Amino acid sequence: MTGKTEQTAATAEALGYEQARDELIEVVRRLEAGGTTLEESLALWERGEELAGVCRRWLEGARARLDAALAREAGAEAAEEG
Repeated sequence: MTGKTEQTAATAEALGYEQARDELIEVVRRLEAGGTTLEESLALWERGEELAGVCRRWLEGARARLDAALAREAGAEAAEEG
């Protein structure tokens, strides 16, 4: 990636989950509404893909943290029983 695309991706990565999700909802709404040029539609699609990736990474990170917490809890319970 170079130039503007690189900056856009970096900006997307800095977003929190809720921000990325809300922007993604807006992108989808605009695409579904139509009335954009092909170039605008492609730019919206690309932004949507970036935002979806950000959301996916946040959710995967949350799942990993939850799994780790559950594993620690199970380990602590096993140690108490043993």
